[in-house]
Amino acid sequence: MGRKWNNIKEKKASKDANTSRIYAKFGREIYVVAKQGEPDPESNRALKVVLERAKTYNVPKAIIDRALEKARGNSDEIYDELRYEGFGPNGSMVIVDALTNNVNRTASEVRAAFNKNGGNLGVSGSVAYMFDQTAVIGIEGKTADEVLELMMEADVDVRDIIEEDEAVIVYAEPDQFQAVQDAFKAAGITEFTIAELTMLAQTHLTLPADVLPQFEKMIDVLEDLEDVQHVYHNVEFDEE
Repeated sequence: MGRKWNNIKEKKASKDANTSRIYAKFGREIYVVAKQGEPDPESNRALKVVLERAKTYNVPKAIIDRALEKARGNSDEIYDELRYEGFGPNGSMVIVDALTNNVNRTASEVRAAFNKNGGNLGVSGSVAYMFDQTAVIGIEGKTADEVLELMMEADVDVRDIIEEDEAVIVYAEPDQFQAVQDAFKAAGITEFTIAELTMLAQTHLTLPADVLPQFEKMIDVLEDLEDVQHVYHNVEFDEE
């Protein structure tokens, strides 16, 4: 797959932990997903996925409980789910997912982040076809062969199983997210280094050294936007 998920997650978690923005983003996402269905993860699969992701980012229980209580209450806050597709320097591809209560503000901020950093917004569908929605779940303490055996015993279909650094990462279809986790939990594994439903690029691009900083700045600006929940791209970063 070519993505070092632990490295990416640690970099983002460290960055977001300094600003607490990750907590605000999760709080908003949990509220929206809980509001769309039942505020109970056992009956709301989408909510269960978000809560599993929140655990891997160490989101405080108080943040989660507050968002769930808000969804159970009479809050009339409404958020639109938006997806922007665009191009960065040298034809790099970027997808931006947002939750917003002000579409015009979000559109303006996302467009500015692209335009000021060598990129431009594209039309709907101009980039997404080059990405696949994928369940990505990682654990430590097992080998890839052992994880494969666990998945086979549980009759869970996966796309790939890769050892990355000290973790084993399972890539699967989105609808297999819960099945993969259940297979691990049945084997006594309840801690995950990553648990994501994400968009993975089908091919990756390596940017020249003189262009990469501009691209990284664009991604940082996008991720810092209050309304932006997720940013996906096809640029391959060198391991540090």
